[in-house]
Amino acid sequence: MSITTEQLSATTLLRFATAGSVDDGKSTLVGRLLHDSKSVLTDQLEAVALASTNRGQEAPDLALLTDGLRAEREQGITIDVAYRYFATPRRRFILADTPGHVQYTRNMVTGASTAELAVVLVDARNGVVEQTRRHAAVAALLRVPHVVLAVNKMDLVDYAEPVFASIAEEFTAYAASLGVPEITAIPISALAGDNVVEPSAHMDWYGGPTVLEHLETVPVSHDLTACHARFPVQYVIRPQSAEHPDYRGYAGQIAAGVFRVGETVSVLPSGRTTTIEGIDALGESVDIAWAPQSVTIRLADDIDISRGDLIAPADDAPTTTQDVEATVCHVADQPLTVGQRVLLKHTTRTVKAIVKDIPSRLTLDDLSQHPDPGQLVANDIGRVVVRTAEPLALDTYAFSRRTGSFLLIDPADGTTLTAGMAGASFAAEADADADTSAEDAEWDF
Repeated sequence: MSITTEQLSATTLLRFATAGSVDDGKSTLVGRLLHDSKSVLTDQLEAVALASTNRGQEAPDLALLTDGLRAEREQGITIDVAYRYFATPRRRFILADTPGHVQYTRNMVTGASTAELAVVLVDARNGVVEQTRRHAAVAALLRVPHVVLAVNKMDLVDYAEPVFASIAEEFTAYAASLGVPEITAIPISALAGDNVVEPSAHMDWYGGPTVLEHLETVPVSHDLTACHARFPVQYVIRPQSAEHPDYRGYAGQIAAGVFRVGETVSVLPSGRTTTIEGIDALGESVDIAWAPQSVTIRLADDIDISRGDLIAPADDAPTTTQDVEATVCHVADQPLTVGQRVLLKHTTRTVKAIVKDIPSRLTLDDLSQHPDPGQLVANDIGRVVVRTAEPLALDTYAFSRRTGSFLLIDPADGTTLTAGMAGASFAAEADADADTSAEDAEWDF
C-alpha cells in the first residue's frame, strides 16, 4: 500500500500510546499493526525473521519490530519507550510503545504525556490487574481523552464473549470513576491478528471496529487554535543594526490559541498591558498567527520582557502565583523530600523553588490517599505544594495540558526529578471544584 504526498498532507495526525501489564502483548500488538497495515519495510521484516530464527522461533516475532534494545530482546520485555511513525490513507500516527513493569511507570508517563489516545492491553486470561488500573489512572491524570481497552489473547480463552464482557465491564467502571471521557473496548488476538487490522472470523458476536479502524476514525480534538491563547517568550530579538535600529521582537512558539495584530495583551508575570503592533512569521509580516507556529511578536510599547515571560490576551490571562499545588509523578531514582530545593521549569521559564509539603501519595489499586508520606520515590504519584522564588503564570492542567504542566529539576546536576500537573488530580475532582459549561466538557489541550 503506497501513500502519496497529497494523501499525507490531507490526513490528520493521531498521537497514541500503548500500555498494559507485563506480557500482555503490547509490542506484539504494535508489530501486528505495523505489519498488517503494510508499514514495515522488507529489510525490517527480514531482520526480525532472522532474529526470531536465531532464538529458535518458527514464526517471526513481531514484537521485535519495537523492542530494539538488546536487554529488551534478551528478556522479552519492553524497557524504554519506543516511538514508531506510520501512516494509512486516512491518518498519520505517532505511536509510543511504553513498558509494562511497575518500575517503568515513569516511562509510561513520558509516552502518554502528549498522547490523544491510550491503548491499554489486558490479558484475557488474567483480567484487570493492578498494573492495568495503574495505567488507567496515569492516562486519567494526564488527561488523555480517549482510552481503548484491548482485551488480548482471546484465542487462549476460546474467543469467549462472557470473558470479554466481564473484563470490559470492570475496566470501564474503574476508568469512568477517574473521569475518563471515552472508553472503547475491543477483543483482539495480537498474535493471530484478530480484530487488529482485519475483522476476526472467530468473534462474530463482536460488531465493533478493529483497532486500526478505531484509530483511523476517533475524533482528534487537539485543535490548539480553539484553546486559550498563550505565547511563552523564548528569545528577545534586538538587532540594533543600521537596517533595523529600533527593532524589538519577542520570538517563540505559540503554545495555544490565536494572536492578532491590534489585540490587547498582558505580559506576565509583570501584568503590564499593551497591544500587538506586528507579527513576523518566516520573514514576513502577518496579521494573524496561531498554535503551534513559531513567530516573532512586536508590541506597541517598550516593556521589560525577557525569556520566560508569557504573553496572553488581556481579558483571558492566567493568574500569577508563587504557591503551586499539583499532582506529580516522581521519575528520578533519588527521592523527592519536604524542604528540598529544586528548579521549576514551566514553558520557557525556570525559577528556584522549594518543596513545602507532600500532602499525600496516591495508592493506585484503590485510589486511596496515603497522607504525609514525607517523600516520593521513583514511580510514585502524589500531591505536592511548591513555593517558587518568582511568580509563575501557571494554568491548571485541566485547563491546558501545555501551560499547566511543569518539571522539577535538581539544581546540582540538571536531572529531571518530577513531572507535575497543576490543579486537581482527576477530572472528577476538577468537575466537583468548578461548574463547567457544555462547551468545556472535553479536556483542553
